[in-house]
Amino acid sequence: MSKFRFWTATAVVIANMIGTGVFTSLGYQLQDIRSPFVLMMLWIVGGIAALCGAMSYAELGAALPRSGGEYNFLGKIYHPAAGFVSGWMSALIGFAAPTALAAITFGTYFVSVLPDAGSGPWVVKALASTLVLIMTIVHSSTHKNSGRTQVVFTALKIILISIFCITALMLVPTPQPISVLPSKGDVNLLFGGTFAVSLIYVSYAYTGWNAATYLSGEVENPQRILPWVLFTGTFLVMLLYVALNYMFLRVAPMDALVGKLEIGFIAAQYAFGETGARLIGIMLALLLVSTVSAMVLAGPRVLQVLGEDFAILRPLSKTNKDGIPVSAIWFQSILTLVFILTSSFESILVFSGMLLALNSFAAVLGLFVMRWRQPDLPRPYRVFAYPLTPLVFLALTGFTLLYVGISRPIEALFALAIVVSGLAFYAMTKILDKRKPATE
Repeated sequence: MSKFRFWTATAVVIANMIGTGVFTSLGYQLQDIRSPFVLMMLWIVGGIAALCGAMSYAELGAALPRSGGEYNFLGKIYHPAAGFVSGWMSALIGFAAPTALAAITFGTYFVSVLPDAGSGPWVVKALASTLVLIMTIVHSSTHKNSGRTQVVFTALKIILISIFCITALMLVPTPQPISVLPSKGDVNLLFGGTFAVSLIYVSYAYTGWNAATYLSGEVENPQRILPWVLFTGTFLVMLLYVALNYMFLRVAPMDALVGKLEIGFIAAQYAFGETGARLIGIMLALLLVSTVSAMVLAGPRVLQVLGEDFAILRPLSKTNKDGIPVSAIWFQSILTLVFILTSSFESILVFSGMLLALNSFAAVLGLFVMRWRQPDLPRPYRVFAYPLTPLVFLALTGFTLLYVGISRPIEALFALAIVVSGLAFYAMTKILDKRKPATE
């Protein structure tokens, strides 16, 4: 059976990260923050947190090399119930919701540059749904088709983003007079609730640095290459994010970006005019294809291992002759289509961002637990600068979760409801397993 190689796994990390968040979240951040220095620090702090998280996951993934990401880590470190709840969160929200967001953004950008195609919300939803279905068919075939598709679209994404940043900064007729140096009041903003809430959007944009751990069981020599995959992918994305957001602020007036979803298209209008902006808008829509592709590829591996471990979910573990979890891929895609057709963009973003951050927080905290409980466990990779690296991630993520929980209590309650429902479903599966006579 074929396996995914280094560049395919790295492409999955990069493509999972670069998508909806970086091309949409600046508009929401500008509603409360107008300091270029603070806005740039959001992306730098978010990048540092992601790098610290990625290095922590590298140790976890090398020590516990099985597909499933947090489901695998939490189940082995804490208790099978913790792993199940993590998998439950990933199944219901963790991948289906971000895939829906990326697909909706794809549709929004596509419609914004092709007004003759119609601009109603159902046109956007139809385009988003079509993209999800196409990627589902591709990734349900073979590792070869799946891997090639992912690498090609991710390489295209990196090249086009680099060209976009450089040409926009060079060709903009009237650059904005911004300074990225700190000014009066910036320190208060950095340590306030507004920064923390904005950081959840940034954290969402960085979500995906852990994507390769969902494929560990299908990656060649995961214990050796997984740390390099996670670091390389995350560091490249951090550089691109800082460059992109500097370009957005330098090219377009802040007032034109506030509260807007299609940030990239608006920046392109100011840099290249209406005709050039349409070409860039099509380019940005194409960039999101790799994001949707990567999530359709990685997410179902959580459902697959859930199916392997729990009899009631056994149908999700079925694979084709090439080892592709076809049932899980289609199940996740159906959930994604439900989100596309029924939910609003911002509510999905905040809600799923909180759950994903909570999942990662529990996993990185588990690094300390695992070193304490299993000191003799073979560790092909040990996190750099332990314990500082995981502590930085926990501090930044915990700070964000605390303030978002306070400022967005409805989303926090929904997140709690998902956790409780996961525990209830786990208890139900254990009861059913005890009552069911052994057949295997």
